[in-house]
Amino acid sequence: MIRIGAITLAAFAITTIALPAAAQTNYPAKPIRVVVPYPAGGTSDILTRMVGAKLTEAWGQQVISDSRPGANGNIGVEIVVRSPPDGYTLTLMDIGNLTVSPSMYKLPFDIIRDLTPVISVTFSPYLLCVHPSVPVKSVPELIALAKKSPGKLNAPVGLGSNIHMSTLAMQQRVGTKWTYIPTKGGQSSVMSVMTGDGDFLMMGVIQTWVHVKTGKLKLIAVSSETRESQFPNVPTIAETPGLEGFSAGSWQGILGPAKMPADIVNKLYNEVKRVIALPDVGDRLVGLGSRPQAKTPQELGAWLASEKDKWAKVVKQSGYKIE
Repeated sequence: MIRIGAITLAAFAITTIALPAAAQTNYPAKPIRVVVPYPAGGTSDILTRMVGAKLTEAWGQQVISDSRPGANGNIGVEIVVRSPPDGYTLTLMDIGNLTVSPSMYKLPFDIIRDLTPVISVTFSPYLLCVHPSVPVKSVPELIALAKKSPGKLNAPVGLGSNIHMSTLAMQQRVGTKWTYIPTKGGQSSVMSVMTGDGDFLMMGVIQTWVHVKTGKLKLIAVSSETRESQFPNVPTIAETPGLEGFSAGSWQGILGPAKMPADIVNKLYNEVKRVIALPDVGDRLVGLGSRPQAKTPQELGAWLASEKDKWAKVVKQSGYKIE
């Protein structure tokens, strides 16, 4: 099992028993650090800078994107868990990935107990694409091809990622067998399929759509439960018999350390909700293949717990672990 980061018992105890900070009506009184637990330049970093610029305008305090990649986002999350719950250290990340991690890794934190949900920011579906040489035009045809030659088709994925688990969930529901090629993440997975080393993948719109338009990838479905207005003629995976209700994608959200004061959480929630509803921000989100999705702290907390349980079942059935 991989243990992500060393954390002393003493430090962990301080984090978990810390009392809520006093109400801070002048929040923020200094710059806010947003830990992005992935390499710079990805969706979470772009969103942090986009939203952060608007918060800086409104509050007069810098919002700084701090990229701390590693272990599928868990290294960055641990930094936040260990920070004071004063609202000055947050994370903006793919919270779908976060809900998979407890089933895949030996974590030094609990994603429910040790984090404060603030707000979900966006949802972006995955596009299910194949290399142009793969002789399928739909999900049913992909499944039929996989069943005809078990294990022959391959999917490049970042092992332990939400995309990996989503592809596994689809596989489990229809009883197919294909092979997973480990990659370093989204861009390398896309390149693998574009060069023909990989056969198919699910991946975010921003990484795939440009290559769909040039014909280097063939789009066969989207992973949202209902069709997307951006791709009205592209069927969903959920329209395939046996995959009814299937839904997967990238949920970006903001979290802080446990025991953040309610007034700070509410201030962050209300201001971020306002920002992602701005027309210019909305236009940029569409360009990223995303749409605003402002779950309240309570809704986000319930969603995290539900998704954690859902992926635990998928992982248990697969027997997959990162060792």
